[in-house]
Amino acid sequence: MAQYLHGTGKRQHLKPPPGSSAVVVGLALLLMTAGCVHTRAFTDAHGHLIPGSIATMETVTIGDIPQSIWFRGVNTANPALILLHGGPGASEAALFRHYNAALEQHFLMVYWEQRGAGRSYHSGIPPDSMTIAQFLRDLDEVVELVRRRFDKDKVVLLGHSWGTVLGTIYAHQHPQNVAAYVGIAQVADMAEGARLSYEFALSEATKRGHRRAIAALQAIGPSLDSVAERLTLGKWVERFGGAFHGNLSTGKLIWAALNTDEANLIDLVKFGQGNHFSLTQLEGELSQLNLSDHYRSFDVPIFFLLGRYDWHVPAVLAEQYFEKIEAPCKRLVWFEQSAHNPPFEEPEKFNTVMIEEVLPRLAGTRTHTCSGSARLTTRSS
Repeated sequence: MAQYLHGTGKRQHLKPPPGSSAVVVGLALLLMTAGCVHTRAFTDAHGHLIPGSIATMETVTIGDIPQSIWFRGVNTANPALILLHGGPGASEAALFRHYNAALEQHFLMVYWEQRGAGRSYHSGIPPDSMTIAQFLRDLDEVVELVRRRFDKDKVVLLGHSWGTVLGTIYAHQHPQNVAAYVGIAQVADMAEGARLSYEFALSEATKRGHRRAIAALQAIGPSLDSVAERLTLGKWVERFGGAFHGNLSTGKLIWAALNTDEANLIDLVKFGQGNHFSLTQLEGELSQLNLSDHYRSFDVPIFFLLGRYDWHVPAVLAEQYFEKIEAPCKRLVWFEQSAHNPPFEEPEKFNTVMIEEVLPRLAGTRTHTCSGSARLTTRSS
């Protein structure tokens, strides 16, 4: 799951001064960017609003609590795509806006901050409502809202990490509402995934002679009996390249998000609160989840987009799960320069796959040519 903390802020094109304390500089910048959030309208070269476009940030009652949804697209007639972010409780809307805004030219993007995440977090959320079943009911309400408001028969579900849990189950249970399901860093078997993540981190720590990591990992063991232990493992998996490949890092994602218009200091505070709350409440149910044993047959196109170096949610298990799936068509795309975060590590390739591979194969479209199975393993240049 996406267990790293990223901050967000209003567009200022900020850069951290070298040699400064990260905490002090971060707080100063966040205070500077704590104004009202907004999302920019789609305009033409003369500054006129593009007819048929939408750019709104709204609060909607879903599952009896207020939840935050952004709608953005140059043409509301385009296929609707609902983003199911990671976590649990880790809103990624600002990051998708920063790295993947090109999708808004081809899809009606629905950035939903789930129950307990981002601005959908508040202290009055009943802890006993934080169940996978309730999240699926919430998702069904979001799907119906989009279908009614924009006159859509079906929607595309795009899940990342924890979001793939919701996307997989919903696509299996409600194929009549789903044009395609796309899983990034696809969850398969949580318990086995944790074991493989632990083995990766301990092996890397041993190879590097990293005594502090070895001690920390040996102290928690592979069983991961608490959120704190899962976060400790996530820290070392990230340190050794299992969450990011190449030069991307949590810090760079923070700075990227700080250059968006849609978020500010409030969002950073709520991110931390919601992430901790959601992880704590869902840990027991999520830690034992095994999608690959229970959800193998689908009546919609299925796409898995996997980072070759992902050991945060081990891609090797997602690949094995893909082989078991039966669907009208299925595609597995490897991102050879990515770990857990292909949309942000290889954004150009990710956007191209969504536009050139997913879009033409949506169920119910006139260009729908979904038949057979295939792997797409093209490498980034």
